[in-house]
Amino acid sequence: MSHVAARVGLVLDISGSMQPLYKNGTVQEVVERILAVACKFDDNATLDIWIYDNEFSRLNAATERDFDQYVVRNILNNNNIHKFGRNNEPPVMEDVIRKYTIEEDSSIPAFIIFINDGGVLKSIKKVIAEASLKPLFWQFVGIGDSDFEVLKKLDTMEGRIVDNANFIHIKDIASVSDETLYNQLLNEFPLWLKAATDKGIIYK
Repeated sequence: MSHVAARVGLVLDISGSMQPLYKNGTVQEVVERILAVACKFDDNATLDIWIYDNEFSRLNAATERDFDQYVVRNILNNNNIHKFGRNNEPPVMEDVIRKYTIEEDSSIPAFIIFINDGGVLKSIKKVIAEASLKPLFWQFVGIGDSDFEVLKKLDTMEGRIVDNANFIHIKDIASVSDETLYNQLLNEFPLWLKAATDKGIIYK
């Protein structure tokens, strides 16, 4: 995948159950490790970031120049954003779609990494199905001990022109090596790139 170009977005669950992972540095580590993916794929080497609970916010993009203490500076110490409420995924997903297909419409596909610790609303299926015509791939990452019932069924969803979503469960992301993490994150993205190109959703 060394010649692949993609815009990379990161969506972070900031519902109440995620609070310990923000406080202990786990989410900061996630930002840093996903930024490495963005630096590989994105010409601007920037990682677009959203956070969501029952509300959502677009944050400043992370770059190699300013990723240090990103979570403390842009999230924990930011009083303008809602945090540690309940989870509601569809609104933030619609905003991701809006950014990459309307505001910044481009022939370059978007690779969206979506971090969640459980309790995803079933209504995300409708959003994913409708987005299957768009140049976006959703890589959901479950962390923690939940069963992730909804996310486990993404691969068998019907009503899509291509399979545009994948789910992996990493119980303790801090304990996973870079090689293992990136292999899992990027496992289905190249398959989607080929299928989406074959269907005319993205162009070479």
